[in-house]
Amino acid sequence: MNVPRFRRCVSLLGGLLPACLSLALIDGASGAEDQVFADFEGPTYGAWKATGDAFGAGPATGALPGQMPLSGFIGKGFVNSFHHGDAGTGTLTSPEFTITRGYVAFRIGGGGFEGKTCLNLLVEGKVVRSATGPNTTSGGSEALEPSGWDVRDLAGRKASLQVVDAATGGWGHVNLDQVVFTDRKPPGQPRTATREVVLHKHYLQLPVKTGAKQRRLALVVGGKVVRECDIELADGEVDWWAPMDVAPWKGSMATIRVEKLPEGSGVLARVEQGDSIRATEPLYRERLRPQFHFSPRRGWNNDPNGLVFSQGEYHLFYQNNPYGWNWGNMHWAHAVSLDLVHWRELPIAIYPREYGDSVFSGSAVVDRMNTSGWRAGGKDELLVAAFTSTGRGECIVYSNDRGRTWHEYEGNPVVRHQGRDPRLFWYEPGKHWVMALYDEAEGKQWITFHTSADLKHWEYGSRIEGFFECPDMFELAVDGNPAARKWVLTAASSEYRVGTFDGKTFTPETPKLPGHRGEAFYAAQTYSDMPDGRRVQVGWGQMASPGMPFNQMMCFPCELSLKSTPAGPRLSWHPASELCLLRREARHLSKVALSPGGPDPLAHEKAELLELRASIVPGEATTVGFTLRGTPVSYDVARQELTVGKRHAPVPLHEGRIELQILCDRTSLEVFADQGLVYMPSNVAEKGKAARYSTVVTGGTARLATLDLIPLKSIWGGKPLP
Repeated sequence: MNVPRFRRCVSLLGGLLPACLSLALIDGASGAEDQVFADFEGPTYGAWKATGDAFGAGPATGALPGQMPLSGFIGKGFVNSFHHGDAGTGTLTSPEFTITRGYVAFRIGGGGFEGKTCLNLLVEGKVVRSATGPNTTSGGSEALEPSGWDVRDLAGRKASLQVVDAATGGWGHVNLDQVVFTDRKPPGQPRTATREVVLHKHYLQLPVKTGAKQRRLALVVGGKVVRECDIELADGEVDWWAPMDVAPWKGSMATIRVEKLPEGSGVLARVEQGDSIRATEPLYRERLRPQFHFSPRRGWNNDPNGLVFSQGEYHLFYQNNPYGWNWGNMHWAHAVSLDLVHWRELPIAIYPREYGDSVFSGSAVVDRMNTSGWRAGGKDELLVAAFTSTGRGECIVYSNDRGRTWHEYEGNPVVRHQGRDPRLFWYEPGKHWVMALYDEAEGKQWITFHTSADLKHWEYGSRIEGFFECPDMFELAVDGNPAARKWVLTAASSEYRVGTFDGKTFTPETPKLPGHRGEAFYAAQTYSDMPDGRRVQVGWGQMASPGMPFNQMMCFPCELSLKSTPAGPRLSWHPASELCLLRREARHLSKVALSPGGPDPLAHEKAELLELRASIVPGEATTVGFTLRGTPVSYDVARQELTVGKRHAPVPLHEGRIELQILCDRTSLEVFADQGLVYMPSNVAEKGKAARYSTVVTGGTARLATLDLIPLKSIWGGKPLP
């Protein structure tokens, strides 16, 4: 029987050979092509016998209800023991066969629990080989990976295969497909590999290939795991090197341990040590590095956390994956600035307490009156931060050395609830602290308020429905009038409500109002303890940097104010005044006529980093605006609507003009219009290309009343910061 006929027979039998047929085929085909024993393409398990409720009536054809997407299976069908979720248990046993080939190959996924979520090879009823999926903790992937066994020593023995699901917790299931008898050696079961090193430099340099399979890596010192992460290790070409800070253990013997490493992998031998970050391009000068927006030296960033001013320093903590280009391994990274624009990265501030217990978003304040009692001697102010520990709840940490080292409150967690992202602030009239939290009680989305006198013991105050993630709350004077102050409640989307707050309860006076109108701004937070009374906000700039050793950035700091409008007080955004520190000599134009196809005042502008300020009289034009780095910034005169990229916002003319302020960086635009009432951060279409700018006008003539083109300096200085 040739192989195509064999495969057709397998399919007709539900992808599973009965014992007599399998013996005839395999015994008579030694040295021939690979023999598929089971491909699970039929509607039932055929001659395989199932027990329990985990495996259902037949092979699955995709993810089952409640299961993550699956990949790595061959064809349409495969074994999936998730038929009753992770609660189901049972076994699935093949017919008996004779071992006449040197190897058994298969694809396996799901749980990684030995003896509980596994494929066993049984000889005379005893387990002689076993394999599991890769997953034992939260996260992970439902991908089936190739694996196999060497069975040459079992030649001629009768055997059977048994799929086992005896686990009921997380990852309590197993997936299997494409069992093949072969004389070609398949990939071995991934193994845990180790390497011992004496730590003698500041960093371990870990080779990364973005998109490779994630491996769990641990650094063990003195028998204790001191660092642990998921990382896409590079066996071949290296995209970039992730630095792991090991300075606290310099001089110690350490073990680098990687789980589920493929057989023959040499990745551990490639790990290096160094006192500076290994780079293929000059640090902070990489092709897609934002030049006047903060971005991390290495890895992913998202939410800004713990924005606080103390003793002349602006602190920027932020969500960071130091070991990957994508989201994961959440830490609080740390940078400081003396002027809000030039940043110096410090060591990571808060590490996960243990693998799987991520450090999610939060905030920081100065405890000036030492209400917590944690202040030690010295002149440094006491900083206190709150963050979400995903394995515990809301946790408090404090620092007596300007945020360089942090200590956990022994009573953590201080609040347990169904949510995250604590925002601390001081309520002066009540002389108490407030913690605003995102909460998912009763299956809804709330901001909950708790109060405390000492930052340790917290009491529930109230809650308001309708906001998602990362709350922020602050008081602003309307039109700068101290006698007319209102509270603003906002959250991750930057939508907000204006109202009053009595220290426990927020009473809204407006409906939910739109915040930013762009495409690349999320989870913003404002600075605590600003000495000049300004309310400065920083948002996560969702600007990807493909091919780089870093990903994402922060938007430029914005000063917030409340302006009176006919509809009531509304938030206004303006670039922080510190932008002036980056300005070079400006080119000023005035009374410039614009017409379709006419001379373009931007035709010869070559500044890579640019602030553009324009006052435009539309005249007879139907649309007028600019194309900046391939991205349209276009005003529709009839609709009185501004378009930036793919987003639109209403912008009325003022005295017959539209006024724009635009910040152009390598990967982003930030557009301010309508006296700051409209803020539109956006990605640029042309990343990594020479800056191109042009003026666009259609339908008739228009006029640039004024145009200021101001080249900007890089914030990174002449040499890389330490």
